[in-house]
Amino acid sequence: MYTIKQAAIRSGVSVPLIRAWERRYGVVSPQRTPSGYRLYDDDAIATLVRVRELTETGWSASEASRAVLAGEIEISPPQPPASKPLTDEAAHERQAELIGRFIEAATAMDIAATGAALDEIFAQGSFESIVDDLLMPALVELGRAWSDGDLDVAAEHAASAAVHRRLSALYEAAAAMGDPAVVVGLPPGARHELGALAFSVAVRRQGVGVLYLGPDVPVASWVRVIEQQPARVATIAIIQAADRDAALDVADALRSVGDSPVLAVGGKNARWEGAQEAGMVVLPDRINEAAAVAARLANATTATK
Repeated sequence: MYTIKQAAIRSGVSVPLIRAWERRYGVVSPQRTPSGYRLYDDDAIATLVRVRELTETGWSASEASRAVLAGEIEISPPQPPASKPLTDEAAHERQAELIGRFIEAATAMDIAATGAALDEIFAQGSFESIVDDLLMPALVELGRAWSDGDLDVAAEHAASAAVHRRLSALYEAAAAMGDPAVVVGLPPGARHELGALAFSVAVRRQGVGVLYLGPDVPVASWVRVIEQQPARVATIAIIQAADRDAALDVADALRSVGDSPVLAVGGKNARWEGAQEAGMVVLPDRINEAAAVAARLANATTATK
């Protein structure tokens, strides 16, 4: 699913024109998040592309829209954007260019340019194809720029909030039917949540129900959620080494729940001896791989109930 800005990039139709075609001719019918943001799927993108192509050959927008919606004009199936593996020099250059544009806009606190850079990042392919090799590296660079003093705290917060809004829209769009099988959150005191939210999106996109709790979740709240929800996997995100003790406190408390879930940890500092000694599943570093493991754990434990 794509935001309207991403849809504009992928289809070659401007944002105002997409809105006009939607309002006047009903050429696309986007889904909407609870906050009211439009979301477009690949079929909608293909429809917009075909209407644009027809108008470029002399058709009026109204007639092109009518013909496409009536099935009189064939719509080519959506094609994934061409991409090269990241081992290719050109792909690495493209990655550096996109990330550099995002950091430059964030540093200047140029809200419009920051949004445009993010939209271009998200428009490079499916969420699965960009999250590990483009989005997360961009966030790492954002944090590095802040720690090096090149980026003001306010600028870092503004850029992070822009990423959060896009991930939140994807999270809502990927909602799975039924009760959540996986609960995801950060332990008490931990606040760097974007990786955990991206992980939650990836798990949902595998068709598994997820309840995302967010940052700084008290131990008692973790217990209350597990007591009230039929979740089979509780994933605790550990971004900083200082979060490890709090994560162990959460794990100890969840084991006291009658039908306790499988306990998993993921994140930059999740791989340490304490997690293994506590019997927690340590998820892979890459978000796609971690989401696949969490989905398998949820499905396996559900099947045994």
